[in-house]
Amino acid sequence: MRHLLRMAAHSGRTNMHARNLAIVWAPNLLRSRDIEASGFNGTAAFMEVRVQSIVVEFILTHVEQLFGDAPLRGRDTAGTAW
Repeated sequence: MRHLLRMAAHSGRTNMHARNLAIVWAPNLLRSRDIEASGFNGTAAFMEVRVQSIVVEFILTHVEQLFGDAPLRGRDTAGTAW
């Protein structure tokens, strides 16, 4: 999420603000087995993806409140992977 937030910080040049990033990434981040298993199409699939994108946009706009200052998992405070 922090990476996507950094991407959104460049939206002036890329036009990839939080909403656009959410639309693109939501189906991958919040993958729905219901859509895949039942073969949703048309309106049902659109509504499911819409809900996913709203959730991802919310998370992106509230990263600090949700995740705080904690270092990313798998990295020490210097940013070195372990």
